[in-house]
Amino acid sequence: MQRIYRHDSQTIGLPMRFSVFLPKQAASQKVPALFYLAGLTCTEETFPIKAGAQRYAAEHGIALIAPDTSPRGADIPGEKDAWDFGVGAGFYVDATREPWAQRYRMYSYVTQELRETVARELPVREDRLGIFGHSMGGHGALVLALRNPDLYKSVSAFAPIAAPSQCPWGVKAFSGYLGDDREAWKQYDASELIKGDAAARFEGGILIDQGLADQFLAEQLHPDVFERHAREAGHSVTVRRHEGYDHGYFFIATFVGEHIAHHARTLCK
Repeated sequence: MQRIYRHDSQTIGLPMRFSVFLPKQAASQKVPALFYLAGLTCTEETFPIKAGAQRYAAEHGIALIAPDTSPRGADIPGEKDAWDFGVGAGFYVDATREPWAQRYRMYSYVTQELRETVARELPVREDRLGIFGHSMGGHGALVLALRNPDLYKSVSAFAPIAAPSQCPWGVKAFSGYLGDDREAWKQYDASELIKGDAAARFEGGILIDQGLADQFLAEQLHPDVFERHAREAGHSVTVRRHEGYDHGYFFIATFVGEHIAHHARTLCK
């Protein structure tokens, strides 16, 4: 069953929407769940419509949850002026800079309110959650997992913005939402969070798929930075690079079955 839910978010202070796919196993028992974070300009509908992931989730008996990518209707001046900042571009951070701080709280929304709402209202196992995402959402998945290994047992990403402090998208978002203190940015930069022995370690390692024909690879994504820092710190990370694939959902649809299988090895024990 594929559904779209709308609820009044206390964290955001506005109505929020999220999609849910429930496999047939959920009719009789609680099932593991995968949270998917989408990229710039996307909504809660993008992944369930374009990725073709439901059949793989059904095979493994895993629920899929995909939130929207930002608040809608905050009416902040300028929030719709750019496609890579504001509406559709929440970057999964809790903004601290005005006028964004009150509404743009996607980090807390996903890790706390959405997770708690899903666990309370749906047949989902709260102790068997994974997270993955694409582009801005790949950044979000890595950050949320690395900061909350007690919540998320598995993690993967498609073409993530892997070192946002070093790319135009990330610098624009972090400056706008967090201010100019680059030390404050590190808590939302996966390449910084993965450094050192204290960083979270995942039983199945971290899986990243990256297309080599991706038009954003050289300037915006920097998976090599994340990979280098992870390996220097002794973390298990697999970055698979694919000739001919770009940044779009045909790329995601090609490999989403392997990502769900990656998560299932941990979540479905």
